Amino acid sequence: MTPLPSAGWLRPVKSGIFGLIASLTFALPSYAAEKISFVFDSLILSIPVSDLETYATQGNLSQQLTRYFSLAGATEEDKAAFRQALLKKAPVDPLLVSRLLNTEEGERLLSYFGKVINVQGGRNGKFLLRGAIVKAALDPEGLTLINVLNNLSTNVQIDLRQALNLAQQIDLIVNATSLFVGEVDRLAQVEAEQTKNVNFSQLSDPRQRGPFEVKKQTWNLTDEKRQRRFYVDVYQPQTLQSEKVPVIIISHGLSSRPEDFSRWAQHLASSGYVVALPQHPGSDIKQTKNLIEGLSRQIFVRNEFIDRPLDVTYTIDELERRNKSSFEGRLNLNNVGVLGHSFGGYSVLAVAGAIPDFDRLEEVCNLEIGYLNTALVLQCRALKLEQKDYNFKDPRVKAVFVINPVNSGLFGSKSLGKIDVPVFISAGSYDPATPFIFEQVISYPRLNVSDKYLQLQEGQAHVDFSQLDAGITDMLKMATDLTLPSPQLLDDYTNSMTLSFFEVYLHKNPEYLPFLSSAYANYLSEGQEFKTHLITEKSSESLNISIEKFIRDNNIKVPQNR
Repeated sequence: MTPLPSAGWLRPVKSGIFGLIASLTFALPSYAAEKISFVFDSLILSIPVSDLETYATQGNLSQQLTRYFSLAGATEEDKAAFRQALLKKAPVDPLLVSRLLNTEEGERLLSYFGKVINVQGGRNGKFLLRGAIVKAALDPEGLTLINVLNNLSTNVQIDLRQALNLAQQIDLIVNATSLFVGEVDRLAQVEAEQTKNVNFSQLSDPRQRGPFEVKKQTWNLTDEKRQRRFYVDVYQPQTLQSEKVPVIIISHGLSSRPEDFSRWAQHLASSGYVVALPQHPGSDIKQTKNLIEGLSRQIFVRNEFIDRPLDVTYTIDELERRNKSSFEGRLNLNNVGVLGHSFGGYSVLAVAGAIPDFDRLEEVCNLEIGYLNTALVLQCRALKLEQKDYNFKDPRVKAVFVINPVNSGLFGSKSLGKIDVPVFISAGSYDPATPFIFEQVISYPRLNVSDKYLQLQEGQAHVDFSQLDAGITDMLKMATDLTLPSPQLLDDYTNSMTLSFFEVYLHKNPEYLPFLSSAYANYLSEGQEFKTHLITEKSSESLNISIEKFIRDNNIKVPQNR
């Protein structure tokens, strides 16, 4: 296996007080206007902001800062990194920063860091932080740590006990990510050794486009019952070749759109599938633009937890209405596949039968370690919905493929156990938005179906970075020095598995079953720096045992309803 950083999405945190504070100030600047006080029980150490500015600009250490570095056990390397963090400029849009920090998601994150970074006297510093960050971002000199310090309206204190607790949580997640990336790799190799040798080079290649030319059309739909208007992109072979044409619905993620998944849709359509991609208007790229332009104060509309699954069902309904006129009555709409990415993963798991568990979600949202799961920032907003049984199950759905799914807070064992169709979960080891350790590893053993798969793609980071705009790319370069796999390699890993999975479970084509194996994942990975691993139901119990052992060994608090 390729050596991986402890966690691609969560930079390794140095042990000790200094390492923690340095990492905090890099990620979310946090010092006082005149002085910053470090508080540990009755011990208080104060450092003037001017001392920090002098150190940042000139490299000169004051007596107080020297004492702090000494107490923290900082090395020369630590000191240099700290100085660099003080001056590093974040290339951000100040209006976007302001709007993001004023969303529910932004406030949740600020509240968490505000437990560590307090107003003097011990009160949560979230509002102080928000004001200082926004002012610094609006300043002509830009968002730097020193600039944030100069824009704080009062002195602050760092609660070192809380800070150390945060450091321990970060280390725990980093270690868990490394452990379970290795564990999935190990289990996959055990499965591969038990698999009959197959010469994959002699078989058809599911990575390659199929034999059919593809055409696209766009439908503009209105669900009168919900007063909801959205469009659907439909990809299909130029000529329908079967009396029972398989159908797949693709649900896009947050701040995305159907067009972003055209490559996956075309790959499936070229092999004979009709693929429909509905827009989800309250959580798509248009909603993000509304936030940026000040037309909305929400990253997504809360009712999307309800509307997204209903969009999928309405799309299938529309295919039924148009089947005879547009598809010669050939669509097999009693045997539909669904594919969802990120928030779309939630959508399709819901239409497969998973029911949101609000009692469990409330427990998870109140766990301190949960604040480090970025996907929970999204899921916890569901707590303000009317809490009732939302059953979105669509009996026409017969196979589910989810990529980087948002799910673990909303769906526990009881919820996922209601799914009774084959499920394929694909995850990325570098995913910062739906972290592998929180959102996929834990969820996989909760599925009760025998036909289930877990794929890990090394280096996959939730989105195709080649499609990001320059501003986001610059921020990524500033925040991380990760090397990423090529988009084509990740497409190969995804396309081969989506086609094989739906061929087996929708088309009932056993010739593709050998591709749903760890041996084939090894074949795909030959000669690649970033590999893919695949485990099946055979490894589910072993993975669950490892998860339970890790929870016990580390005294991790978990919800009563797992």
